[in-house]
Amino acid sequence: MARYKPVEYAQGQFISISFDQQILPGTFEHALSYIVDNKLDFSTIDAARSNDLAGAPAYDPRVMLKIVLCAYARGMVSSREIEAACQQNVVMMALSANTRPHFTTIAQFIRELGPAVQKLFVDVLMYCDELGLIGKEMFAFDGCKLSSNASKEWSGTRADFENKRQKFGATIERLVSKHQTMDKIGLPETVPGMRVREEKAVEVMKAKVSKIDEWLRGNPEDKKGITGKPVQSSMTDTDSAKMMTSHGVVQGYNGVAAVDSKHQVIVGAEAFGSANEAEVLVPMAEQVRETFRELGEEDIYRKAKVTADSGFHTQDSMKALSEAGVDGYVPDKRFRLRDAAFQTAQRHRSFKALVGRKRYERKFFGSADFTFNPDNGKLTCPAGKELYTKDRNFWTANGYHGTVYSGKITECRVCELRPKCLRKPGTAVRTVLKVNRRDPQENFSQKMIRKVESELGRFLYGMRMGIVEPVFANLRHMLGLDRFTLRGRAKVNIQWRLFAVVHNIHKLLRFGLAGAG
Repeated sequence: MARYKPVEYAQGQFISISFDQQILPGTFEHALSYIVDNKLDFSTIDAARSNDLAGAPAYDPRVMLKIVLCAYARGMVSSREIEAACQQNVVMMALSANTRPHFTTIAQFIRELGPAVQKLFVDVLMYCDELGLIGKEMFAFDGCKLSSNASKEWSGTRADFENKRQKFGATIERLVSKHQTMDKIGLPETVPGMRVREEKAVEVMKAKVSKIDEWLRGNPEDKKGITGKPVQSSMTDTDSAKMMTSHGVVQGYNGVAAVDSKHQVIVGAEAFGSANEAEVLVPMAEQVRETFRELGEEDIYRKAKVTADSGFHTQDSMKALSEAGVDGYVPDKRFRLRDAAFQTAQRHRSFKALVGRKRYERKFFGSADFTFNPDNGKLTCPAGKELYTKDRNFWTANGYHGTVYSGKITECRVCELRPKCLRKPGTAVRTVLKVNRRDPQENFSQKMIRKVESELGRFLYGMRMGIVEPVFANLRHMLGLDRFTLRGRAKVNIQWRLFAVVHNIHKLLRFGLAGAG
């Protein structure tokens, strides 16, 4: 029979530790420590300190940056988790020189980095450039939607919050009236303790009503979107927005990154409180241009190309990109529909088609379901009713010319096919555009479509996903940096750029420092 030495994990031991021997060469913390001590300029941060003659000594910002970035590299974004790691983890103790900062100090350090974080980001990029990690041939732009320290419950328009306030008020009035009736006639509780719970609920709802009233007084108008229509605002973080992701709706920010094609180094990073990526394309391109000017490139777009997905494509953004002198490749939203390789993609989206049942049927009528009579120029709907001509000279934003037809309100109102014709129940009549011709003079959107659909354009755009998507996979799934813990765009920007710095230091460790031997 085999015999083994006894094993007991529930024990402790006092160990003599030399902190400088815990930072082993070839590890992330070793690369981090070397870069922070030798490659980053802390003059801006040092200049902000004015405690040389009075006050307690401050924590060294070099030490604070080391422990924050090392914690981020391990997926720890909470300042309380970082504080605990500095007290329990030997590597974190070594990086912090056993200073053990409080979690409030750690949170304050991150919040107050401000513009200095961009300088640190550029310094890391400068070291990447020094070791030849940046190709400067093509940059891929994309966004990653992350939740922030804000509640979806407290997000909406003024009308939404007024309705919420009315509901709380009605519930409070009903419960108070119920309690007054019980007191008046001496009715006992049907369930023991219910009265106490309802009174607590009333106090909570009163606090919520006060919170809504305070916000309504401070925000007399709704926040407007790019179309001028009201958009939802968050009470807890006014800069954040509701965004649709593959995992559902989140309240947070869109972390946009510009990634170099050679080694997937992030060369530009900024967080935006908007899911509309088209409006951030040119600001991100300009940020990258300014960043490379600090690296000694007068205009990086003289030799570098830019690619982005269809979410960045609008007529205005393509015009602005062209005027900025950027050689971009940004397809429109119908790019895949014109690609022969994706002609059968729709059938694979239907579960019924996969299991051999009847093919997927469209829920609503499309323009192809309306019959055109070339003899009289009339359009007939699926119900057999003729539509009247609303506009014979209609031009779309993409340069298409056509005729707009509209149903008669008296016929649409009682039509049996109304549920299959109108997507929104409140819509009065159906309108249909019949395209006649295309503007012979190309606009900026059409020029970009022609450019992307060229042989070179398809080749360059085909590289986009392999450049930028692995970066987000590394940040979110490998490193665990899948949320922001701060509020306000300025503070979230600090955290997003620190995430980018962690990613770039990993690239330095793998391709730069290892190659430098």
